[in-house]
Amino acid sequence: MNDFWLSCGHHFLDRDSAGGYIVTDDFLKVYLARPELLPPPEACPAERNLHSALLLDPRRPVTPSEILAIADADARENWHVLASFRDYLLAHKTLEAGYVDLIRHGVGRIPPLFLNQLVHAILRNALNDVTDPWILRAGELFFRTQRVTLHENSLIAADEETIVGTSQRPVSPLVSMLGLPAEAAIEVLNNENAETYWQRSDRFDMALDLTSGRQGLSAVAKVIELWTEHLLGFGVTIEAIPELRDAPVTWYVGLDSEATGIGDALWKGHELDEDAMRRVVGLFRLTFRDTGLMIDDLKGDPVYLVLAMTRDHLIRMKPQNLVTGLPIKHSEAVG
Repeated sequence: MNDFWLSCGHHFLDRDSAGGYIVTDDFLKVYLARPELLPPPEACPAERNLHSALLLDPRRPVTPSEILAIADADARENWHVLASFRDYLLAHKTLEAGYVDLIRHGVGRIPPLFLNQLVHAILRNALNDVTDPWILRAGELFFRTQRVTLHENSLIAADEETIVGTSQRPVSPLVSMLGLPAEAAIEVLNNENAETYWQRSDRFDMALDLTSGRQGLSAVAKVIELWTEHLLGFGVTIEAIPELRDAPVTWYVGLDSEATGIGDALWKGHELDEDAMRRVVGLFRLTFRDTGLMIDDLKGDPVYLVLAMTRDHLIRMKPQNLVTGLPIKHSEAVG
């Protein structure tokens, strides 16, 4: 079977009996070797020694005195966040359980970068058996910012970091091990080049057509189905829809910050202005396969999902909203 997203480190993770990812020492070591976590050249001996010690024993306790010994104040803050994040992951049975608990009880000072890296790994697990490149490419929206361009009446989403240029950012150790090129030429995913996705999935250099009625939005819908079932343990059916027409919006989930504002306006029955309508990238109808899981007032009603872009044409998806935003009874018992 073809592999994909090796850069998330999934080969260094084990699975429990239910299929969730278990954190291993090797995964933590690779995580510590990420460019964002390496001490900079000007780092003091205390910071370098702490990092080296964790590479040898990534589960060792990090004491307050070790962090206080670091000369730079920003570095001390960063190490406090990193140590807390590591401890949080190790306190949970799986990455999935840690992520759900983190989202439900507040992410605190966890950087968005760390959350995206978690989503990258967890979604790799959820999509493990997928063989459709469109679904895998749609999954990239969950953890990587996309820039949207209108080209020949098509709405095309491409990876923002790849557009800016991957040579401008540090290369992760796994990407270096894979021998991926520093520069990437972006192609729009189509029937002719779809099979090349497997060889280039870690380059994030394939754009996705998100035009209404085409395959891209249907692929996004499928990823949301798989993500929801994997994390929350129940099935939903999701379909991309062209518009809401006159359907009452009794419940919605914004899939990003922009969409939350737009969904709120729809929920209140307001008419969207032209600017807001232009920023809507996708509308989806979600139905529960087991309506008994829904809160009583909404049993059988569809839930609408909204995906939007910012005014500067960026999609910054927040998949955590699916964990906290669905109308589920006794949500703490799910997941």
